[in-house]
Amino acid sequence: MTSTPPPIPGIHHVTCIAGDPQENYEFYTDTLGLRLVKRSVNQDDPTTYHLFYADAEGSPGSSMTFFPWEGMQSGRVGAGQVSTTAFRVPEGSLDFWLDRFEEQGVDHDAPVKRFGERVLPFRDPDGLPLELVEGPDAGVPWTESVPEEAAIRGFHGVALAVRDVGPTAELLRTMGYTEVDGEAADDRTRFESSGDLGAVVDLVPTDREGTQGYGTVHHVAFRTPTDEDQAAWRDSLTDLGFQPTPVIDREWFHSVYFRGGTREANTGGVLFELATHEPGYTVDEPLDELGSSLVLPPKFESMRSQIEAALQPLSTDD
Repeated sequence: MTSTPPPIPGIHHVTCIAGDPQENYEFYTDTLGLRLVKRSVNQDDPTTYHLFYADAEGSPGSSMTFFPWEGMQSGRVGAGQVSTTAFRVPEGSLDFWLDRFEEQGVDHDAPVKRFGERVLPFRDPDGLPLELVEGPDAGVPWTESVPEEAAIRGFHGVALAVRDVGPTAELLRTMGYTEVDGEAADDRTRFESSGDLGAVVDLVPTDREGTQGYGTVHHVAFRTPTDEDQAAWRDSLTDLGFQPTPVIDREWFHSVYFRGGTREANTGGVLFELATHEPGYTVDEPLDELGSSLVLPPKFESMRSQIEAALQPLSTDD
């Protein structure tokens, strides 16, 4: 048995499926005020964009990424998926966001209180369930479209839809998360890590069958800051009976994938990733030029002309 690796500090990024890339870009940069920090392609399907939105510096714990697969059907959120992704905003800023959502026609609900926090549920143009949660200041906000006093700071956390809370709860405890006492209206169980951003994971029981498509989350990545941390976690998960993948070089971080909440056959649970903090998004672009051009992993550079011809033009002009 390997030694216990350091606790997971929180979420690194969340990767989702979208429809139209232009609509996706405009919503996440103009409406939500996030920064496009990387414009690349899906490394398993280079004819599709991979768009990364984050805070001003592309900090771990702030990055929402999308595969815009045009022509794919709408998905349905259900068991074995991330059911909601929540962003952190400053205390007292939800009134600003309510007014903004009304003005821009964003599909949203009335604010609610959950675990003592003020929460604003809403949906993106593809129907992806999202929330804004007021909380302590953190991160490095991007303020091109939204004033600093209201700008998104990064992730608050995610909710996972599961048929059986027990196995995923056990896994989260192993990862260093602690169960939180508090009032919740939908039978959710909350776990929290020690990180400043993306520390919250809620487990929500459901029998609803989920299907993948636009408007759903593909996977959630957790922070293993160093390669050594990641290797220790991969060994530990293997010892526990999970089936993590080999380390995959994603250019901006190193990745290991596995299904959470299950051990047999590596199926049935939410798809988890472990991602390192380095090399980071500035490994191939200066900080002030992040997201300004199409960046391809070296293995695709010889195919640039074919890839660019296959991608829908993306207008990022103000």
